[in-house]
Amino acid sequence: MYKLDVPVDRKEAAVLERRRNAELQRQSRIFDCKIRTIGIDKDALDIQVNDRNIQKETEKRRHELYATQMVQNDKIACLLEDRQANDIRNLNKAMDEFRLCNQKPETRREFDLSDLEALKKSLPARLNDGDPRCTFSGLQKLLGEDLSQEQRKKSQQEQLREWSLQQQRDLAKTRADKKFADDLYNKNRIKLDERAMELQRMEKESRRAVCLATKDYNIAQVKELAEKKVLEKQQVEEDDKVEISNLLRGDFLSENPEQASSSFGPHRVITDRWKGMGEEELMKISDVQQQQVLEKMRLKEEEWQRDAQWNRERVQAARAMTLLERQQKRATREIRRAQDHANLELAEAQQARKLFDDNEVYSNAPSAQYFMQFNTTSR
Repeated sequence: MYKLDVPVDRKEAAVLERRRNAELQRQSRIFDCKIRTIGIDKDALDIQVNDRNIQKETEKRRHELYATQMVQNDKIACLLEDRQANDIRNLNKAMDEFRLCNQKPETRREFDLSDLEALKKSLPARLNDGDPRCTFSGLQKLLGEDLSQEQRKKSQQEQLREWSLQQQRDLAKTRADKKFADDLYNKNRIKLDERAMELQRMEKESRRAVCLATKDYNIAQVKELAEKKVLEKQQVEEDDKVEISNLLRGDFLSENPEQASSSFGPHRVITDRWKGMGEEELMKISDVQQQQVLEKMRLKEEEWQRDAQWNRERVQAARAMTLLERQQKRATREIRRAQDHANLELAEAQQARKLFDDNEVYSNAPSAQYFMQFNTTSR
């Protein structure tokens, strides 16, 4: 019913495969005579690793300095954006204040057409003798009468005085607002300039640090190259001295009888220098040949014994792996049989539970009449 045994089989197969691969890798390392006897040059690898670490550290410093410079540039850009946003905000604020103070709705030319309180603000038929609506044909005043002349003059003078004072107050307020805005703008500008100078100073310091680091690295490289050239020069001089000494003390000038030996092998000689073989050389050759024969027989015997031992160990390992796989298969079958039995019992219990619920628990199913009794009144 439930495939619970599939992950177990895959896991066991992965474990067996990993063990087989590990065994094959170990056999390849042990049986390869070249890797077992020659090995690797650890000193050269250590020098390469050290050079690689130095290069990585230099690259890391360079990237960190570049990142610091990028952060500083971003900060400068943010400061410039903030300054521009503040300027735009102050300009919009000044425009709104000007509109509120000098562009009111009642100062518009067409305001009287949409004024809701026009009737309340309308004048009576005659306010005084100077009312321009009092025409000659209306007979509301006679020619030459001016009863409110003094009051009219006083009102006009008072109105002129109020207008002059209001203009002076507006002008003083405008100048004060402009001065405050200019002072605030200058303070912000000075603060931003100081911040920009600080960021520029930090940028110069970071560039100076980069230059110093690069200079130190170049000086170290120059010193290392100079030392390397000195060592190479000393090695060449020593080689020349050794070569001269070998030439002076060599077999050719000292007339050594062994100078007839050829450089192609001990069994070959130079014909124009060879004087023939002696009894001792012949006996030595015979002894060496006998030893070589015995050594070859011993090596063949050891190789045969080694191959036989490896074959026995391989057969034993394969037999052990076969037994282990059989045991794992038996265990897997037992686990699968137990899981199948448990799943069968669980299915029977669920089926019995479902029959019990259908016959006992949910036996009284509500009819349509039960649902129709709801929402039939306003309560």
